[in-house]
Amino acid sequence: MTIALVNGRVLTDNGFQGGFAVLVDGDTITGLALPSDPRVRAAERHDLGGRALLPGFIDCQVNGGGGALFNDAPTVETIRTIGEAHAKFGTTGFLPTLISDDAEVMAKAIDAVNAAVEQGVPGVLGIHLEGPFIAPERKGVHDAAKFRIAGAEDIAMVARRHGGVTLLTLAPERASDGVLEQLVSQGVIVAAGHTAADYETTRGALAKGVRGFTHLFNAMTPFTSREPGVVGAALDDAASWCGLIVDGHHVHPASLRVAIAAKAREKMMLVTDAMPPVGSDNPSFVLKGETITVRDGVCQTADGTLAGSALDMATAVRNTIGMVGVAYDEAARMASTYPADFLGLGASHGHIAAGYRADFVVMDESYHVAETWIGGRKVFG
Repeated sequence: MTIALVNGRVLTDNGFQGGFAVLVDGDTITGLALPSDPRVRAAERHDLGGRALLPGFIDCQVNGGGGALFNDAPTVETIRTIGEAHAKFGTTGFLPTLISDDAEVMAKAIDAVNAAVEQGVPGVLGIHLEGPFIAPERKGVHDAAKFRIAGAEDIAMVARRHGGVTLLTLAPERASDGVLEQLVSQGVIVAAGHTAADYETTRGALAKGVRGFTHLFNAMTPFTSREPGVVGAALDDAASWCGLIVDGHHVHPASLRVAIAAKAREKMMLVTDAMPPVGSDNPSFVLKGETITVRDGVCQTADGTLAGSALDMATAVRNTIGMVGVAYDEAARMASTYPADFLGLGASHGHIAAGYRADFVVMDESYHVAETWIGGRKVFG
């Protein structure tokens, strides 16, 4: 049965448009049509009540949610729990993210994501391996005891084919000769992060296929007058993408505004770096034996070190509009269209147009999520 989503403000590639119905058959958008179209009259109608209909949010960095942490239990059930928690905030596609860990845990995580994709767990698009090939100098909350230089077995494991995409965050200066090229040639999306590299090293890594930067500004060398660092290389490069944690704590709003103005358009994307408290009533969790607590909206260790975030994608969009001053349509694309492009899914995700996945977020006037649809099925609201 075809569903017609009617009476909404639809975010298309040409901006918000009213007066159109979005037709959905199964998990696919079949077209946009006027209410008088016979297909609309014959469809099951779903009234959006004048609210905004956006492409579903895609989050490339989700460590946990709903009280679950992927590192603690890299299983299909954990992935399902995380997905359900984030769906309440408009996330229709996500990468379960494994923080630096042993090879055995990494292999279990990859197997779990593969199984989740095969079982059709809603929203899972692949895996993000954040480390362990990163720099001790920029480790953040990662356990430096897990860090290592990638060897042949590591490359084979990370590049193992599965039903989703693989994103790997590494420090370019920690990659031996040929490693970046091998990973990229085997379909791995490589991002620079938790890195002490200088500008020239980062430019060289971009030339070898590094495609993006994990949580820009955080855990990387800064932009200064005589050494542009990783941040300068990221902003100077027109082809790569940058993830931004817009929670008001990880990066100052002024720095975000400057970065967005400097970077090539369509290359800035929102990420949450979310931890278990998102979608949970419990403000604390344990990471590698250390208790992390949300205080004033920030996930911190006892000594005040940032440890991921308590951010969800709907709040990230609201902050991008209200705190940073980005227009609504652009903020929504930073949470949907641009992440889809980064992951190589731009032909199937991130747009409301015929032939695309029927993944939607319905937002009210205050930019809160009223409904979430994944694959043509309402999962929240």
